[in-house]
Amino acid sequence: MTFNDFNFDQTLLDGLQSMGYKLPTPIQQQAIPVIQAGKDLIACAQTGTGKTAAFVLPVLDKIIKTKKGGINTLIIAPTRELVLQIDQQIEGMAYFCGVSSIGIYGGNDGIAWGRQASALREGVDIVIATPGRLIALLQSGDVKFDTIEHLILDEADRMLDMGFADDIKTILNYVPVKRQTIMFSATMAPKIRVLAGQLLQNHESINIAISKPAAGIVQQAYVVYDNQKENLLKEILKNEDFSSIIIFSSTKEKVKELAQTFTALKYSVKGFSSDLEQSEREEIMRDFKARRLRILIGTDILSRGIDVDGISLVVNFDAPPDPEDYIHRIGRTARAAKEGVAITFINEKDQPRFAQIEALMGIDVPKIPIPEQFGKGPEYNPEAAKKKFDKPRHSGGKPKPGFKKKPFHGPKKV
Repeated sequence: MTFNDFNFDQTLLDGLQSMGYKLPTPIQQQAIPVIQAGKDLIACAQTGTGKTAAFVLPVLDKIIKTKKGGINTLIIAPTRELVLQIDQQIEGMAYFCGVSSIGIYGGNDGIAWGRQASALREGVDIVIATPGRLIALLQSGDVKFDTIEHLILDEADRMLDMGFADDIKTILNYVPVKRQTIMFSATMAPKIRVLAGQLLQNHESINIAISKPAAGIVQQAYVVYDNQKENLLKEILKNEDFSSIIIFSSTKEKVKELAQTFTALKYSVKGFSSDLEQSEREEIMRDFKARRLRILIGTDILSRGIDVDGISLVVNFDAPPDPEDYIHRIGRTARAAKEGVAITFINEKDQPRFAQIEALMGIDVPKIPIPEQFGKGPEYNPEAAKKKFDKPRHSGGKPKPGFKKKPFHGPKKV
């Protein structure tokens, strides 16, 4: 099976090709036809199975072919990081489609609140939101969800674990009863079955296991403070046995910063982000494939699109948010039955995420001691870090009195 078998619009297929998608994964093969048929669905799929594309692609295709105006799809996710990740993937897949999307999440300033509220009022095709911030915006009174056709809950089990059950029920009061509802969960625990019974109508079920990294990948990790990362990376790059290297960072801003730093140090390096023109991306990839460029720095949105044999090292400068990103990132090395090295920098905040990645892969990634000249790093204690950093997020964060909104120029087009 190929993506052509789903009869997607050509602009959507063009976006998939530009991102390097080759063949649909098992969850995509099973879930996409169900969603295209308009049926409710509950899918048990670990991150790492391609689940985001499984629910995003058929929705994008329907929006392209039957665009009616208004908000078409609401995707609810438990954390800001997952909202950003899904929004970035939509941006890449819909690059040629003219479909608009916006991420709605708390933890930012009043200006962001105003921008998010304006986007919802002006109209956007797809909204990806955390429950707390979404409810705060809905209760402001001027956001309408009466045009929503698809309600998608990603990582539903995690949302329940974080105490969002009542928030989900509150959001349901704002969306049409007649809709298609899709749930993705890593487990099929009794509480998920109960929620599915409350949300879904005559639904179908799919269960997919997580994919595994290639056997030829030597996985290593350093437990570090953020201010140790750059010097540690410089030390690693001194090893000339690593002739072809990809470095992944969590933000476009960090990609640019790292590219500037290592360019100034006379390394053969380029930053690779969605800000570049297509011609620039193609030129960089040609140089990288031809070994005229040693180091490529990019974000998760491009981790699928880098299909190059012979990459000897992958460095996760920032630990990825979940196993799906981790497996895609390190899968750039050890391709075609070859060997490669994947190194991840884990700061204190990212320890619970990385422990989850290890648990889902069923392995403990070796933690390498930091060279003495860089000082001592934090202790690897995911449970303690989880209590410190991974607290439930309910705050909507209304704007402070007297703040001024910046002019809104409409939701981004992707």
